[in-house]
Amino acid sequence: MSISATALAATHLAAFVADRAWSADEFASLLSSAGVMGLGEASAFALMRVVADEAELLTIATHPDAQRQGRAAQVLQQVIAEARAQGASRLFLEVAADNLPAVTLYQKAGFTQVGQRRGYYARPNQSPVDALVMQLKLAP
Repeated sequence: MSISATALAATHLAAFVADRAWSADEFASLLSSAGVMGLGEASAFALMRVVADEAELLTIATHPDAQRQGRAAQVLQQVIAEARAQGASRLFLEVAADNLPAVTLYQKAGFTQVGQRRGYYARPNQSPVDALVMQLKLAP
């Protein structure tokens, strides 16, 4: 991925208004970590990590100007294909339970809920929101 960490942070900030967005420094640090790769483009991207035979979707974001065009689904399919290519047998992610568009996206791609982290996402002036842990089995 040749997109700048600054561009990724700008999209993340625009897409994650209810949660803490990641900074350009955080993106740069992650992208320099072993096993981490970015897929997509500045307006719709994902970061994933592969360790041994497991992959984790670290984040996926679509700028509001590019939403409702199927771009998140396209990037998610790239993540799934790359995780398989890297030898992962399972792909994990976590998502805020109240992020219904994302939950629906993951369910349509075949992910199932395998866990829940109660009160994981802190929200200003709101009750914390649970994180759903989801998995997609990649091995035949």
